[in-house]
Amino acid sequence: MHTDSEQSSYFDRIWAAFIFFTRLPLWRLHEPQRESYRTVVEHWPLTGWLTGGLMAATLYAGSSFLPYMVAVVLAIVVRVLATGALHEDGLADFFDAFGGGGSDRGRVLAIMKDSHIGTYGVLGLILYVMLLALTLFSMPPRVAALTVLAADPFAKMLSSTLITLPYARNEAEAKAKMVYRKIRWSACIGLILQGMLPLGLLLWQMGLGWWPIVASPCLMMCFLYMFIRRRLQGYTGDCCGAVCLLVELTTYLTACVL
Repeated sequence: MHTDSEQSSYFDRIWAAFIFFTRLPLWRLHEPQRESYRTVVEHWPLTGWLTGGLMAATLYAGSSFLPYMVAVVLAIVVRVLATGALHEDGLADFFDAFGGGGSDRGRVLAIMKDSHIGTYGVLGLILYVMLLALTLFSMPPRVAALTVLAADPFAKMLSSTLITLPYARNEAEAKAKMVYRKIRWSACIGLILQGMLPLGLLLWQMGLGWWPIVASPCLMMCFLYMFIRRRLQGYTGDCCGAVCLLVELTTYLTACVL
């Protein structure tokens, strides 16, 4: 017997991903079945084509008539508006929880669910945005735009592996009141294509000497995966958002070195 998520159309599942991971009013055009939202992670890198594309276009076009640093900051603002700071919220909760929760798993989960932001969260966001802006500013506009276009989907592709862990809470306690479906082997092919095609464009433009830009985010992802597994024995939505941003930032730091 087919489940509801299997019966939902492929279009619905993609549409649900764009609704879930952005703040664009796409739901006004079409509202997918609720079960479609269980598979949004399978199309997470595809939403990075949109958010990364908006950020890259703003950065590159803005640099032609604005001071470059202004264009960089404006590009960050555009993406934050497009996503509703969804991942940044997760990053702040992640720093607060693991910074203030100590080794107590229950306390870490309680802090992560708390809507208030603490010292660790504030400092984490400030340092993240500073590093993001400075790394992009350190690259020429064309290189920065290409790197953004590649890094956003690639980071989302790597971060999707986090849901191979068990969910750290029960479904009723989830912020979205829903737990993602485990990624199937058939969906892995789509995830790899979504995450690797923009990265292939970057490597084609910049040369194969840029191979560390693939390796370093993978190493960061492995470290975060093991850290979260050891501390929580599972994942949360906040963990997914935080890991995505930290893996993406690793890509930009690597690009600076290259």
